[in-house]
This record gives sequence, structure tokens and C-alpha cells, in this order.
Amino acid sequence: MDTQQNTALRRALAEVPGPLPTSGVIHIAIPHTDRFTVVGNHLAQHPDLSCTAVGIAVRIQSLPQGFEIGIKALAARCREGEKRIAAALRELEAFGYLQRVRDRLPSGRVITRTVFCNQPTALLRPRRPAAAPPHAQAPAGAQAAPVRVPAPAARPEQPGTPGRPETLAAPPVPPPPPAVSPPASLFVPLVPAPTAPKPPPRPLPHPSEPTPELDRAATAFLSDLCRHAPQFTLSETDVRRLAPGVAAWLERGARPDTIRHALTDDPPNLLKHPAKLLKYRLTELLPPPPPGIRDLAALARPRITVTPFQTCDACERAFRTPTPGHCRDCREHREHREHRSEATRTAA
Repeated sequence: MDTQQNTALRRALAEVPGPLPTSGVIHIAIPHTDRFTVVGNHLAQHPDLSCTAVGIAVRIQSLPQGFEIGIKALAARCREGEKRIAAALRELEAFGYLQRVRDRLPSGRVITRTVFCNQPTALLRPRRPAAAPPHAQAPAGAQAAPVRVPAPAARPEQPGTPGRPETLAAPPVPPPPPAVSPPASLFVPLVPAPTAPKPPPRPLPHPSEPTPELDRAATAFLSDLCRHAPQFTLSETDVRRLAPGVAAWLERGARPDTIRHALTDDPPNLLKHPAKLLKYRLTELLPPPPPGIRDLAALARPRITVTPFQTCDACERAFRTPTPGHCRDCREHREHREHRSEATRTAA
């Protein structure tokens, strides 16, 4: 059996057109005659759908009309569990392959229909009505109507030429239909095309207040960089070009050791252009400016004054007050007692 299979496989490989690749997959395309389903590459090679979602979509597309495709029904026919099938159905619904619409039956009952579209992008295109056939067949026994052929356009009749028949001008040609732009795709590839325009590179940072001290420190730092990392040996032109970027880092309070580690750590294996890498890291890893006094004052939280506890001198009850004394009940009782004593003295 192994010899027969190898012989059949070799015969099929010999029939593949063109030279066979030395690596990668080799397709042996045998045309299907029955029991097959057409699947588009937009689904089979979808960059954002998981392989489980693509497989569930192919399984749903191969099922007949009216077949139940709920989570439990698919779980009974597939090896995946209900959680994976539910996640795959959510992915297909997010990209338009699976849709659920509410419809009202003639009896008044509202039902939910599950619709699977094998090509969701085609739903966005304007659908034109089907054109009638140019020559419709007449029913049997009916006499064909005569076809009137328009006569060619002739020049107007000149005076003195009697007997020339009158001719009609040809009908105007209708304008072509307006071009319809193709709809946008439902998904955007994560990796841009190689021909896509690239954004311009960001400029090298410069200090807000350049000083001779910053320039000398930045020049000395770049000139001494090759002693710590030999692959970052720079020319004099590169040092002058990159000095403003290092000066911007020094102006923002970065220490030389911190700048050195940020610029030289984890370089590529084959570093061909160290100046370009330093320019990129000086630009993209630039630290923020240190906060000023006003920024720090805005971050300070307002102090909350907490009223301390005091013990009432009369009933020894605890209450909050900035100064020691009596509680509210004792004060009210004391005021009421003083008021009665004053009233008694007035009556006497």
C-alpha cells in the first residue's frame, strides 16, 4: 500500500505545472465533482479571525438551508467545546459573516433569523436589477413583430430636388452610467502595504536654551561613547549632528550614565549605521522635562483640618471641638437653668 501511495503521489507531483519549490507547501489541486463548498480567501486568510472561527465558518457554509447552527448544535457536531464555539461565533458576527435579524411572520409572531453571508463586503455594493435578455423568445404560434431599423441620417433636402423622401435623425446616445467606487473593506490589515507612504521621521530634539556648556558636555559624551561600546564609533560629522539631541537630554536632567544605557543597550547584531540608531533613540526615548514649582504645587493636596475630640467637663461625654468645655446638651441645660434663675429673681 505504501508503494502504491508513493507512486500515485509522485505521478501527481509530476503533473504539477512549473518547477516545484524547494521549501514550503506544494498544492496538488484535484477538481471536485460533488460535495464541495467554495470558500473565499478573504475568509481563509483573514488576518484577524482565529483558526477556530475560520473552521466554524467553513462548517456553517457547508451546511444546508434551515440547519440549526446554535452553540449546542455545533458542539454536538464538532470537537470544540461550547466556549470556543461561542467565541468563534462572536468573531464571525463582529466581522459581518454571521448576522441575526428580527423578522415578523404573517401571523404576527416575531422571530430571529440567523443569516450567514459568505462574502460580507458584497453586501455594501449597490445591487443593480437583472437586465432583460436582448432577444426574448416569442411564444409558439405567435407572429414575430417587424423590427424597424432606423435609417441613416441624411443631409437636409436641398431646394430644387423634388421626390427625395424625408428622413429622421438618429436618436441621441444615452450617457454612460456614473462610475461607482468600490466599498471599503470590513477589516484593515495590521501590517501596511510595502508601497504605502511612510510618515516623515521626527526631527532630532534640541535644547530650549542652548549654551556652550551643554554643547561641550554633549560633544564629550558622544566622543567618549566608543570607549564603553566599541560598535558606536562615530565620525566628527556624526558627533556634531547628534550633539543637540544629547544636549536636550542633559538639559532635562538626565545623567550621562542613564543616557549611555538608553542609547547603547541591546543593539542589533549587525549594526551598520550607529549614527542612525542613536538619532532614533535620542528622538523616541527623550524623557519629559522636569516639572516646575507650579506643577508640583498643583499636585499637592490641600490639607484637611481635623477637629480633635474633647471630654465634656460635666458629663464626660466625648465630642469634637477645637477647645475644651461642655457638650451641646450640657450647654443647653446650663442655659435653660440660668434662664429660670433669672426669671425667679425678676419675679421676686
